[in-house]
Amino acid sequence: MTASPTTDATTLTFVRHAHSPYVPNREAERGLSGRGRRDAAQVADVLARDDRTVDAVVSSPYARAVETVQPIAEAVGTSVVTDDGFRERALARSHVEDFEVAIERVWSEPTFAWPGGESNDGAQVRGLEAVERTLERWPGDHVIVGTHGNLLALILRAYDDRYDFDFWREMAMPDVYQVSYRCGTPEQITRIDPGARGTGD
Repeated sequence: MTASPTTDATTLTFVRHAHSPYVPNREAERGLSGRGRRDAAQVADVLARDDRTVDAVVSSPYARAVETVQPIAEAVGTSVVTDDGFRERALARSHVEDFEVAIERVWSEPTFAWPGGESNDGAQVRGLEAVERTLERWPGDHVIVGTHGNLLALILRAYDDRYDFDFWREMAMPDVYQVSYRCGTPEQITRIDPGARGTGD
């Protein structure tokens, strides 16, 4: 990873989106449920108590991710900047009938991809490239990153292989992980309790 042009720590607070009703073949457009909107507001309240000022809010362009971090952006008086690199991993070209079988296969074989989908390795590289862009654009700052469960697990796995398939399955929705970087290298990963109790894909 390319080093940031400052030796000050850069903090990325990754926010996995809140609950969103599943709609086949509408990955980019489906937004939050009522519960999801309430949980997103709770996440904003939790992060408002963080010692560090939020300098920027970045998100996957998918509606459910943007809607989850929008209350944070509004609270600090900024706009959400979208980065396609933080979108959820594409499992397949279209809806899969047996999601459990499909997702277990790509996690057990990191280079395998279903037709029209991404392998774990491919999605991880894309996510890490988005992280690098963010670190280069906001060196020394605190940036909120709205993203998705599978992609976030893959990003964290690049830093520590304990972030595996079981970790992804147990993530809350929403969930919050804060990573501190120095010179582009992750130094510490901390989970922040989002104050919500949702789970799911």
